[in-house]
Amino acid sequence: MFATTIKKATSMKRLLPLACAALGALLSGAAQAAAPGIAGPTFNLTAQTAYLSQPDGLSVYSWGYGCTTAPAAGTFVPAMPSVTPFCNTMQVPGPTLVVTEGQAVSVTLTNNLPTSAGNTSILFPGFNVSASGGVQGLLTTEAAPGGTVTYTFTASSPGTRAYYSGTQGDLQVEMGLYGAIIVLPASPPAVCTTGLPATNPGGNTAARGTWGESDFRLAAAAYDHPDTCYDREYLFQFSEMDPNIHIQALAQVTAAGNCTPGAAGCSLNVPTEPYHPVYYMINGRSMPDDMDTNYAAQYPHQPYNGNPHMHPGELTLLRIIGQGRWQHPFHEHGNHVRILGRDGNLILSNSTVTYPGTTAATQALAGPLLFTTTTTPGLAMDGIFYWSGKGLNWDAYGHHPGAGTTANSELPCTADVNGYNTGATGAINYFEWCQDHNKPLQAKPFGDVAAGGPMTLPDPNLFTNGAWYGGSPYLGPDATQRATGPTGTTPPSGTIANGPGSEAGFAFMWHSHNEREITTNNIFPGGMLMMMLVDSREFVIDESN
Repeated sequence: MFATTIKKATSMKRLLPLACAALGALLSGAAQAAAPGIAGPTFNLTAQTAYLSQPDGLSVYSWGYGCTTAPAAGTFVPAMPSVTPFCNTMQVPGPTLVVTEGQAVSVTLTNNLPTSAGNTSILFPGFNVSASGGVQGLLTTEAAPGGTVTYTFTASSPGTRAYYSGTQGDLQVEMGLYGAIIVLPASPPAVCTTGLPATNPGGNTAARGTWGESDFRLAAAAYDHPDTCYDREYLFQFSEMDPNIHIQALAQVTAAGNCTPGAAGCSLNVPTEPYHPVYYMINGRSMPDDMDTNYAAQYPHQPYNGNPHMHPGELTLLRIIGQGRWQHPFHEHGNHVRILGRDGNLILSNSTVTYPGTTAATQALAGPLLFTTTTTPGLAMDGIFYWSGKGLNWDAYGHHPGAGTTANSELPCTADVNGYNTGATGAINYFEWCQDHNKPLQAKPFGDVAAGGPMTLPDPNLFTNGAWYGGSPYLGPDATQRATGPTGTTPPSGTIANGPGSEAGFAFMWHSHNEREITTNNIFPGGMLMMMLVDSREFVIDESN
C-alpha cells in the first residue's frame, strides 16, 4: 500500500474506474479513525433536514439526527489531534453515542423537522427506556413539532446497537433518522487471552509501541470477556435510499409551508411502496466517497467513512448494523468474520475454559464464522476479522533466497510455538507465518503452467495497469525487489503512484454480494464497496483523522 503519511482526498463527485477509486482511497488511507462518536452519558439531539451528497452529483433531501449545540471539548471519541471533528444539527447516520456499561444514559430529542412531518422519536432496542415530556405515540413517547422528549435508560450490557425513529418508520428511517450506540464494557478483562499466537497475548500492543503507533481503540475488549479483546475497530452502518420517496417528501413539505399542526393539509402522505432504492450506503456514503476521511469538509452531513486498515495478525473488531429496509449480504474478503455477539448479547456455549494464569472457569465463545455478515434491518453484530497470510503456501512478504539487492532482502523469520514471527516486535515481517518464509509466489516468471509454484500468474505485462488491481501482492518496503531473482517473478509494481522500492501491501475488496448494491444509481462501481488495506508492520496507520 502507499505510504500512510500521504493524505489526499479522492474525487468526490464522479464515479471512477475501480482501479482509480482504489488508488484514491489508498492515497487518503493514512487517516481513518476507529468508530468515531460522542461520549456520554448525556446527549442533546435534534431531528432536522439537510441534503446528502452522492457520488453521481445528486444532493438528496433527507432528515437526520444531530447535535442541538456543538459538543464540549473532549466529548468526541477517539481523540483525533489532526482534525477538528464536528456534529452538525443533522447528519446521517446520527451521532454515534458512546457510553459505558452501567451508566445512566439521558438522550433529549428536539423535533426541528418541518411541521408537516409531524412527530418524531427515538427507539433504543435492548434497553429498558423511560421517557419524560413529549406525547405518547404508537411505539414510544414522541416529540411534537418544535417540542422535546427525554429518554433515560441504563446501559445494561456492552456491545453495539442501533437506534432509530419509532414514528412512521417506513418514512422516517428511510429519510435518515437512525444511528448507533456503543456500550463499552465496565470491567474489561485484565488479561486478554485472544490474539495469535495465544502464548503471546498483547504482542500487537508491543509492536505498536515499537513503531510509535497510537492506540485509538474505544476499549481493550468489546465485552467483559477475555476472548473479545481486539487491536483496532471500525463501525459500519448499512442502508439504502429510494430518492423518489425523498423527492415526494420535499414536494409535500414545500407545499405545506409553515402550517399549523393539526390543520388541514399540515401532514405528509408519502407512499413508501413500491420501494426502488438506487443508492446503497455505508455510514451514509457510497463508494468512492466512503473512502475519504472521517469529518471531511465536503460531507458536512455525512461525517463517518468506511475505509478500514490493519496489520497482519491484528484482531480487527467490526461493529456492523443493518439500518435500512433490506438485508445486505456484505462479504469481507480475506477471511471469515468470527461473530462475538448480536445486539449486545454475547454468544456463549455451555462449555467452559480455564485460561493460563487464571483459576476461574469462563464460558467459551460460540459465535459462528460468517462468510458474509448479512445485515438484517435493525440487527447489530460485533465480530473479529483476522488476517496473517497463514496457509497461502507462498511468502506474502516477497522473500526469496539469495535474491534482491537491498538490505531488507533477507528478513529473518523465527517461529514461536505457534509458527509466527513474534520475537522482534520491530520486525517489518512481524507476525509472518514462518512456514511459508522464502517460498516464492511462482518459481519461474511469466505464467508458465508448470512453473513449480503453488500458483500460476499471467504475464505481468498483461495485468491491469495499477498497483492494486492485479498488481504486487507483497507486503513491506522493497517487497517486489526482494521477490526478484534468477528464478523469480516480479508482479507489476506501482507505476502510477509508488515505485518498487516503496510501500506494498494487500487491498481486499469488501462489498455487498448483491451485485446491484455495488452500483450508484445503477452505475458501477459505487454503493456498498470499500477496501480493507493490510499494511506491513513498519507502516504506521495514522488513525488520528
